Amino acid sequence: MTKNYIAGEWLAAQEASPNINPSNTNDVVGEYAHASVAETKRAIDAAYDAFPDWSRSTIQMRHDLLKAIGDEIHARKDELGCLLSREEGKTLPEGIGEVVRAGQIFQFFAGECLRMAGEKLPSVRPSVDVEITRESVGVVGLITPWNFPIAIPAWKIAPALAYGNTVVFKPAELVPGSAHALSEIIVRAGVPAGVFNLVMGRGSVVGEAMLNSSKVSAVSFTGSLPTGRKIAKTCITCEPMKKLQLEMGGKNPMVVLDDADLKLAVECAVNSAFFSTGQRCTAASRLIVTDGIHDRFVAAMQERMRGLVVDDALKAGSHVGPVVDQSQLEQDLNYIGIGLVEGAKLVAGGELLKREAPGFYLAPALLTEVNNEMRVAREEIFGPVATVIRATDYDEALELANDTPFGLSSGICTSSLKYASHFKRNADAGMVMVNLPTAGVDYHVPFGGRKGSSYGPREQGRYAQEFYTAVKTAYTFDGNGH
Repeated sequence: MTKNYIAGEWLAAQEASPNINPSNTNDVVGEYAHASVAETKRAIDAAYDAFPDWSRSTIQMRHDLLKAIGDEIHARKDELGCLLSREEGKTLPEGIGEVVRAGQIFQFFAGECLRMAGEKLPSVRPSVDVEITRESVGVVGLITPWNFPIAIPAWKIAPALAYGNTVVFKPAELVPGSAHALSEIIVRAGVPAGVFNLVMGRGSVVGEAMLNSSKVSAVSFTGSLPTGRKIAKTCITCEPMKKLQLEMGGKNPMVVLDDADLKLAVECAVNSAFFSTGQRCTAASRLIVTDGIHDRFVAAMQERMRGLVVDDALKAGSHVGPVVDQSQLEQDLNYIGIGLVEGAKLVAGGELLKREAPGFYLAPALLTEVNNEMRVAREEIFGPVATVIRATDYDEALELANDTPFGLSSGICTSSLKYASHFKRNADAGMVMVNLPTAGVDYHVPFGGRKGSSYGPREQGRYAQEFYTAVKTAYTFDGNGH
């Protein structure tokens, strides 16, 4: 059984759960410890005690630590990618790609350690200087989801450590393997005792203990909107209030105009909707297509989907892996059924598939004759299920794209510079893609959305400092009175 890492020690727990391979449910990746409330509190205490020294550590020390972590991740990308794909179900190329991105994130923030900038400004008063600096926040609780089991932990842990915070990290129960492997790398790189702590287990136990602790200064969470709302309420009403960063999903549109390159539009749609088994908060599940290209687009999508290989994530040639677990599979099937009851037409996929080993295999589904009021067009399904919504023209397509309680990513396929420019300015989303999939972002620029998708400062890139640091303004009188 793998252990939690608390106060500089690997500690066994009284409870554990199996990590099941969704491509082959007979394959148990490992048994992973569950932390108790008492163990979580010990981790928080350790992080709290370690904070004063770590927050005042040299930028060179932090740089060297993060660079060593990034270097080892890259050196072991194939091994770690295989582990990731085995426990989460995304294809091996996707798993390796995610591991590479995690390494890049640590290396980026290693550089950011050396670029801690401030400002010195003249005061409006004579003989007074003003300095504006950024300081570490304190103990940061990090709660990560199962769909990106190493990249999302990386883009939370790396800036937290880079800016001098101490960490209590709770990964998703479904995918503890990648989180544990990453934690081993962080420990091997030489992180001081208490600065980084891994507490695996249930959100109702570990997460609640974090939220209710007065020693945790900030919480960064990625997951569902209902859970995000509960976390926000707790953090705001507790004493003292905690700094918040929430990423909570999407119902992302991809607009396809009459003038779009059909082949490019289909590739963008298939990638956005079905790769990573559609289990991405940036996935495009609403394909909004104008009249002049609608029928050709649907036919081309059907043809392209027939060529998708759904199979074991580790098998060469697989385009789409299994759904992550039985619960998610049932949710996907339930939404397909809801769509049909609402009047949608299933024109491709949607059936359970049998493969060499037992797993959670679902043929990617395409629903047409959908309107934007249907549940399948408004609620996040989080699986390989896409809807096609017909629009008369660009103006209606834009209106439909923005008519959603979410606002993470929004895309358009068009050859018109006019429409592309207008869409970039007027799409109600934190990220806009032109002739690109809605999923797939760079590690050095900000990530986040609007409305129900995000709350608080952006993640990734230099904008991460807005959450992981606190601004201090200091005034100095020179004593001369002149």
